[in-house]
Amino acid sequence: MSGVALVYTLFGSAEAADRVARQLIEERLAACANMLGQATSIYEWNGVMETSAEVPVLFKTTPSRRDALMARIAELHDYDVPAILALPVEMADLGYAKWVAEQIAK
Repeated sequence: MSGVALVYTLFGSAEAADRVARQLIEERLAACANMLGQATSIYEWNGVMETSAEVPVLFKTTPSRRDALMARIAELHDYDVPAILALPVEMADLGYAKWVAEQIAK
């Protein structure tokens, strides 16, 4: 186990991504959030093919806080059905894993 958990989601705007990321870091559910470059998502919603610009965000947390982070993202998200995915981390740098744990424990 690496000591670090990754949670991925997408937001409809950079403003929404920034607002939620800052709140989750302040709540100590995430140590860090990487707002990635704009992505184009293509999907079917209510029988209609959609194309949307979205902002992917990758949250770093501890494995023990992963589920709470995912639940809180769902509460704060403005999508009806947000994609909230936990990604496996096989290994993490020990110094980084320690920093993540320290940030969450504050």
